Amino acid sequence: MKIASVADVKAKLSAYLNASADELVVITRNGKAVAVILPIEDEAELERLVIAYSRQFQTLIQQAREELHVGLGIEHDQFWQEVEDAVQDRT
Repeated sequence: MKIASVADVKAKLSAYLNASADELVVITRNGKAVAVILPIEDEAELERLVIAYSRQFQTLIQQAREELHVGLGIEHDQFWQEVEDAVQDRT
């Protein structure tokens, strides 16, 4: 893991992007970590990262968990039956 200041990364961005292929690069401001540069292997990995760090998505997940906790969810089999029905309706 490399650690670099915002100013250093700004001055040498290309070098830090290249370095991120081998290890994470932690970017600091005033000595505190504020960001990370990490390599992306493919589009699927990028999509997973974007979703995982999306505040909107995390809010939806939290709301769904709360609904399940109070009994507002549906059974596993019912879910997949509804998915199958929706797919058949599209064809």
